[in-house]
Amino acid sequence: MGMLTDSSFRKRIMDEWIYGYYRIQGVDFYNFNFHSHQEYEIYFFHSGDCRYLINNRIYELQPGDIILLDGMTLHKANPGTDSTYTRSTIHFSPIWLRESLIGLGIPNLLDPFKKLNNCLLRTGYDEFGQFVDGSIKEIGHSLTHIDEEFQRTGKKNEFLEAEIKLELIQLLMGIYKMSQKELSQVTSKKSEKELHTEAIASWINEHYAEKISLDRIAEELSLSKYYASHIFKEVTGFTVMEYVMACRLNQVKYLLEMEPNLSLTDISRATGFESVAHFSRFFKEKVGVTPSQYRKNKHR
Repeated sequence: MGMLTDSSFRKRIMDEWIYGYYRIQGVDFYNFNFHSHQEYEIYFFHSGDCRYLINNRIYELQPGDIILLDGMTLHKANPGTDSTYTRSTIHFSPIWLRESLIGLGIPNLLDPFKKLNNCLLRTGYDEFGQFVDGSIKEIGHSLTHIDEEFQRTGKKNEFLEAEIKLELIQLLMGIYKMSQKELSQVTSKKSEKELHTEAIASWINEHYAEKISLDRIAEELSLSKYYASHIFKEVTGFTVMEYVMACRLNQVKYLLEMEPNLSLTDISRATGFESVAHFSRFFKEKVGVTPSQYRKNKHR
């Protein structure tokens, strides 16, 4: 079972705008499935053995690696079990910062999240890496303080909220400067297994709305069925068809939120489900609510 260190922080009073975890350890704390979310994310890798999958790309992580995520792109960690997996994350809403960034004359500060296509910054735990580590820790302490005061008084301390916002902006300024360097994005050599796995994932991203089988994937990519199935599971931690369904589910969420006039039947067909009944059952199983309720919640 994964565990929280003493300096970890959870989302509470500020969870609508910013939340995160500092130096989380273990592999069972989260459900390590492909997922997406509306917030931007700063992911910091401390130690362990982990491949990180972002859509159809695979990164072999090293201590000090930072991943900048736009949130909506499917992503997941696939940690090994031979060493303690330790990471920190911050999720934050860009809407929460918009007016402050405009007022400070730095409206482009979030460009790394918008334009760098979910990039990885390799720091090697240098001075910049230590800066990011320390900044996440400080933000965690501030979030803890604002939550503790709310528990005592029932009121949110707006001064502390402003302090958290300023701490985050300082962190984002450092990340912005780092991301401008041409060598900041990793171009590490991938193994044959990883290249084939990325090819399988890319093919699925283009065809998930169609009728898909392992036989078809293997034939179109000139791979043996057994090899394709085996290496995909080894590299990503789950099966080819589980990835197909994760891609479909992510697109379903997008359509439910962004296309309110599309019927559930239309969404079901557009995302490759066999029937509306199968679509509804699968969505309820994975998300916890029906598609209709999900859409209603998002458009309140």
